[in-house]
Amino acid sequence: MSDRTQGTVAGSMTREMIGEMWKNLQRLPDLDRKLFQYGPFLLGGTAGLASLIANNLYRRALNVTQAAITTSLPVAVLPVVYTAALYTVMVSVPLLNGDLNCPTCVPLQGSVVGLTSGTIYPIFLALPVNISLAYRYNTILKPEKGKTFRFWVDISIPILRKMRGIILMQGLFGTYLGYMNFETYTKLARITFAPDKEELSD
Repeated sequence: MSDRTQGTVAGSMTREMIGEMWKNLQRLPDLDRKLFQYGPFLLGGTAGLASLIANNLYRRALNVTQAAITTSLPVAVLPVVYTAALYTVMVSVPLLNGDLNCPTCVPLQGSVVGLTSGTIYPIFLALPVNISLAYRYNTILKPEKGKTFRFWVDISIPILRKMRGIILMQGLFGTYLGYMNFETYTKLARITFAPDKEELSD
């Protein structure tokens, strides 16, 4: 970014500036624009896939065969919506509002979203759903009183180990998406605040 651009985005931005940045989003190269607009949903989609995998692993560990569809739908849909919304709130909107212009912070926040709502949240969302089914259909013996938490931990540790690769991939994907979105923001700031405002090409 030029010195003028850096000074503008680092300071307070008026509503007119923010509105112009949102409008200039359509002038960006097609790949940059689509990754910025639909990237959160891609991250949410991978979170939904991770949730389905975790759900399947818990069902196997707990010997649950009942209610496959009715449990899979909320377990898959909620992480998609939550992850996309969280990434938008933590990364996309602050970028376009000029509140987040640190080249290190943006990938870091993307990584945090990918790790937490993209994997940890889906895994622990699948746990109570399948535990309740296992208790209802008596597919496992209920733990003794006072040992419930330890039982949940013992069930979850092998599943977390199996999902280490997915957790790593989600973190890397969130980091990559944050990095690419910051590059998009840099281009957007340049065409918004540069004197010539030349339209960028692919």
